[in-house]
Amino acid sequence: MPGAPVRFEVLLTRGAEQDLESLHDYIADFDCVANADRVLDRLVQAVQSLQRFPERGNYPKELLELGIKDYRQVAFKPYRVIYRVAGQRVYIHLIVDGRRDMRTLLMRRLLGA
Repeated sequence: MPGAPVRFEVLLTRGAEQDLESLHDYIADFDCVANADRVLDRLVQAVQSLQRFPERGNYPKELLELGIKDYRQVAFKPYRVIYRVAGQRVYIHLIVDGRRDMRTLLMRRLLGA
């Protein structure tokens, strides 16, 4: 009989925490608080789903084009959650609206360029 599934610890970087706050504030200001809360809940669900299956995310194409396979992503469209798996931990680095200039954003936030 197989044992309990392995659970990964999911950690948000300071930048990812700020991303969530900023997204919620933006949606609340330009739409309504109820929709901001709904989006926040769905993004948190996407993040929490990585506790069991962190390898399921695909590689961000902007990084893959550079040969970088250290990061993965899951989406709640149009939002993208960019993360890295290290051992039994999942580090969430970026939570962003995918309609932004992702190449520049990823280079700045993940690669320090």
